[in-house]
Amino acid sequence: MEKYIYDEKNGLWYELQGDYYIPCLTVPAQEERPIGICGRRHLQYIKKERKALYTELLTSGRLNTYLADINEQATGQMFLLMKQMAEREGVTEQLKAQDQMLWVQRMNNIRDRAMEIVNHDLIYA
Repeated sequence: MEKYIYDEKNGLWYELQGDYYIPCLTVPAQEERPIGICGRRHLQYIKKERKALYTELLTSGRLNTYLADINEQATGQMFLLMKQMAEREGVTEQLKAQDQMLWVQRMNNIRDRAMEIVNHDLIYA
């Protein structure tokens, strides 16, 4: 028996494994982009809650790009929300110079609220 055969009907190569021919399937190469914490959180979410989407992205070779895009969107949205909330609540550089601890408390509160919004709208949606 031949080690490799080609099936013209479906255009696939098959490799002999024991007594069976197994299709030679590979995942297309993905663009390598860094994935941050938001992308990793979303990955865990789709692995657990949206298995069909995860499988489709993984087999099509678009998972890395998808997660990197989600991470960029989440980061951008979070920084924009933090800036808008800080302006609305009067958390300025002047406050930072006058009372650093109060500024840190308010910025931590703003960051936490912005992260909650981003998680609800992008990461776990």
